Amino acid sequence: MNVKSCMIVFASILLLVHISSAKKLKEANEENCEVCVKFLSKFIDSLDSDTKSTPAKVEEAFRKTCKTAKKDDNRLCYYIGATEDAATSIVGELTKPVSWGVPANKVCLKLYKKDEQICELKYEKQIDLSNVNLKKLKVKDLKNILSDWDEQCRGCTEKTDYVKRVEELMEKHAPESYAARQKKQEL
Repeated sequence: MNVKSCMIVFASILLLVHISSAKKLKEANEENCEVCVKFLSKFIDSLDSDTKSTPAKVEEAFRKTCKTAKKDDNRLCYYIGATEDAATSIVGELTKPVSWGVPANKVCLKLYKKDEQICELKYEKQIDLSNVNLKKLKVKDLKNILSDWDEQCRGCTEKTDYVKRVEELMEKHAPESYAARQKKQEL
């Protein structure tokens, strides 16, 4: 390799290092680390003072919470290592600060420094069921609604089957949206 080639390779490496360091977070918040901050805020708020008192109790409560987590919340639990199928674990990076009373955004920043994937998670935009025309949604969106509700549509083969199932279950799972839709139909 000649000197010119070495200089080009070296300049390229410097540029890549600069670009990757430019994306580093200085603080975690709901805009740049959405899932982590929201999920951990809810988790921390759900803990009683006795559970918050020791890292072991916080870890036990976190693992229990992760067992019922879905979608992006479950993915966060996986990245942290609180799921049974996780390959690595940085749970200690969460449990100790939580037991010390550190807020969720600071804990997320600490986790981000260990694994940048933590802050790449974003929640899917929620569909406003009170205003949306269900017939215009994609089947994938209708399936996601049912999945969020822990429901299935057995025997559904057509889009109209999924629409009908969502309409049937809306009163049970989204009562506010159901009431708003009923009110619109009365007008």
